[in-house]
Amino acid sequence: MLQRVKPRMVRLVASSALLGPAFVAAVAYVDPGNVATNVSAGARYGYLLVWVIVVANLMAGLLQYLSAKLGLATGRSLPEVVRDRMRRPTRLAYWLQAEVVAAATDLAEVIGGAIALNLLFGLPMLVGGLVTGVVSLGLLAVQNRRGQRPFERLISGLLLVIAVGFVAGLFWSPPSPAGVAGGLLPGFAGTESVLLAAGMLGATVMPHAIYLHSALARDRHGMVAGDDRKRMLTATRYDVVLAMLLAGTVNLAMVLLAASALRGRPGVDTLQGAHTAIGDVLGAPVALLFAIGLLASGLASTSVGCYAGAVIMQGLLKRRIPLLVRRVITLMPAVAILALGVDPTWALILSQVVLSFGIPFVMIPLVALTARRSIMGESVNAPATTIIASTIAGAVIVLNVALVYLTITA
Repeated sequence: MLQRVKPRMVRLVASSALLGPAFVAAVAYVDPGNVATNVSAGARYGYLLVWVIVVANLMAGLLQYLSAKLGLATGRSLPEVVRDRMRRPTRLAYWLQAEVVAAATDLAEVIGGAIALNLLFGLPMLVGGLVTGVVSLGLLAVQNRRGQRPFERLISGLLLVIAVGFVAGLFWSPPSPAGVAGGLLPGFAGTESVLLAAGMLGATVMPHAIYLHSALARDRHGMVAGDDRKRMLTATRYDVVLAMLLAGTVNLAMVLLAASALRGRPGVDTLQGAHTAIGDVLGAPVALLFAIGLLASGLASTSVGCYAGAVIMQGLLKRRIPLLVRRVITLMPAVAILALGVDPTWALILSQVVLSFGIPFVMIPLVALTARRSIMGESVNAPATTIIASTIAGAVIVLNVALVYLTITA
C-alpha cells in the first residue's frame, strides 16, 4: 500500500512544481478595474449580478487554458503564431490595437495604485502614480534579472495579499446565503444593470492576459510532445483552475462585501467613496485591508501588463525593448492623465471601454488557431471545446459591443 502511495505523492509534488504561469495571468483578473466594477455592482444591485462573476471566470478560465495550450503545443506565443499569418500592413495594424489595449489596461492599474497610496498615506494622485511606476519597475527587475520563476513567486505572493485584502471584510459582514443563491440565477434589473454586467465581464476577460499566458507557458516549459505534453497539459489545467478559482473568489468577495455592507449607500461609485463607506460601516481595520488589497492589485497588475506588452511587441514585430525602458514609456499616459487632474473614476471607465475593443482581436484568433490540427497536432481542440469557446467568444464580443454602445449613449 505504501509503495503505491509514494509514486502518487512524487507525481503530485512534481505537478505542483509546474504551477505558476496561470497565477501571473490571473493577476489581470483582480486589477483596479475589477474592484471598481464589482464594488459598484454589489452596492447598486446587491446580489443580482453574482452570476456574472461566476460565468465570467468560467469563460476566462477556458480561454487562459487554450492560450497556455497553444504555447505548449507550438513552443511559440500567441502573437508569434498570429504574426506568421499576416502581411506586414495588417500585422502593424493588429499590433497597434494590441498596444492601445495594453496602454488602457496599464492606465487603470497605475491609477488604482495611485488611489490606494492616496488612501493609505495621503499622497497626491500624481505622486502616487509615479511611486506605483517606480515600484513596478522593481517588480519587473526581478523578472529581468532573476528569471520567470522568482517573478511568478513574487506575483503569486501579491495575489495572496490581494485576496486577504478583499476577502477579509466578509468576516465582519457575512453575506446572506439566500441572497447569494438567488444571485446565481441570471437576470438583470434595467439597462444600467446590463451596462454594469458588461463592464464586469470586460474587466474580467483581459486580452493582454490571454496574449501573455501562451508566452508564460512556453517560457516555463518550452515546446513538449508525447507523454510529456500530456503531463504538462494536465498540470496546466490544475494551474488554471486553481488560479482562476482564487481570482474568482476575490472578485466574488468584492461583490458580496458591497452587497452586504454598502447596498444603497451614496458615493460608492468611486474607489475612494467605497473605501470611506467601508470604514464607516465596518471600521478602520477593514478599510485599511481594502486599501492594501487595492495597492497590491495596482502594483502586481501593472507589472504583469507591462510584461504582456513586451510579449506582444516581440511576437508581432520581432522587436524587443528592455522591460524597464518599456515601463517608463508606458507610464507616461497615466502620469499625464493624473497631472491633468482628470477624474480617476472617469479614466477607469474609459480604460474599460477601450479594453472592450481589443477583446475580439485576441479571442477569434485564439479559438481558430487552437482548432487547427496543422498547428496544434494531437493537442487540437475537441469539437465540443471549439463550440464552447466560439460561443464564449461570441457572447463576450456582443456584451462588449453593448458596453461601448450603452456607455456612449448613456
